[in-house]
Amino acid sequence: MFKINDNYLKLPGSYLFSTIAKKVSAYQAEHPDKQVIRLGIGDVTQPLAPAIIQALHGAVDEMADAATFHGYAPDLGYEFLRNAIAKNDYADRGCEIAADEIFVSDGAKCDSGNIQEIFSVDNKIAVCDPVYPVYVDTNVMAGRTGTYDPKTEVWSDVIYMPCTMANHFAPELPKETPDIIYLCFPNNPTGATITKAQLQEWVDYANRAGAVIIYDAAYEAYISEDDVPHSIYECAGARTCAIELKSFSKNAGFTGTRLGYTVIPKDLTCGGVTLHSLWARRHGTKYNGAPYIVQRAGEAVYSPEGKEQLKAQVAYYMNNAKTIKDGLKAAGYTVSGGVNAPYIWLKTPDRMSSWEFFDYLLERANVVGTPGSGFGPSGEGYFRLTAFGTYENTVAALERIKKM
Repeated sequence: MFKINDNYLKLPGSYLFSTIAKKVSAYQAEHPDKQVIRLGIGDVTQPLAPAIIQALHGAVDEMADAATFHGYAPDLGYEFLRNAIAKNDYADRGCEIAADEIFVSDGAKCDSGNIQEIFSVDNKIAVCDPVYPVYVDTNVMAGRTGTYDPKTEVWSDVIYMPCTMANHFAPELPKETPDIIYLCFPNNPTGATITKAQLQEWVDYANRAGAVIIYDAAYEAYISEDDVPHSIYECAGARTCAIELKSFSKNAGFTGTRLGYTVIPKDLTCGGVTLHSLWARRHGTKYNGAPYIVQRAGEAVYSPEGKEQLKAQVAYYMNNAKTIKDGLKAAGYTVSGGVNAPYIWLKTPDRMSSWEFFDYLLERANVVGTPGSGFGPSGEGYFRLTAFGTYENTVAALERIKKM
């Protein structure tokens, strides 16, 4: 008789954003006259930039001609896109990353879940708390996290690095030595950042401990302060301890178009084996590549026109973030984030739990956010709002919240 992977049965409840979607759908079914404003999931609302649309149209036309038609993409991705990434995201920032160390994919979420496949199941992971749920859940599915305690909401074999108001929502080096360290900066969900010197401490620590850092830089385009690194490879020694995940979803609006990439330097080894070769094997076996037309659209992100248009789009969302942050502060809320990231992290009022505030906000203001406890135990008592809505909806939501 066949057997299932019973690690899936260890997962508590459904995926965070699936739970939110079900609760909102149920509320709307009961209150069809209410106009709900969604500031929960980090999905963009602005259309793709003109330079990207032009590239998409041109690539579609190529696919209609036998002379320029494209089938399967190369394993690592098309060279034109990898070269553009290597130059603009790395060489221009003084980072030593070659085009053949870049693996093009359909998004950072998939890569952040799939990357753990190249590591042994007995590796111990360390995560920020609160944390993007995919990091933990995919390791649960792999059988790497031990047992779950519903009272404390922690896994026995996971090292949690609390990110609280006391440490400015930035993790401290763990007392227990991990094998795999997940870091995300600018951070989802808190919007916090660390300086280059702080990130260098993590790189030095990982090299000393023989650990690998999986660095999620999906929100680097939103960085506005000078001393905040855009890539972990700005740090000395990162090539021997770090894997970087990047996304086109937030910087270029590709949430529905799907494009991202993972960087694995060839200097990153374990027992004489390069992690680059393992990921290349996994990538070639299990993945057939992002579509040609989407990779051409990705190339347009790095064109002069694309850069200017996307700079304006990022500014649009960050203006929303400032509007939310300033408005909530004026209304008496304790707020952080919103400076280098499109997320606002607020303390729930009147000692409400995260889910109590979710229900309160939905019922009283018809506004959807994300309960902080959904990101881990240290997220309890906090709440995330996203700046990815339209400006009009952002202002309307803020006015509703102020009237509660």
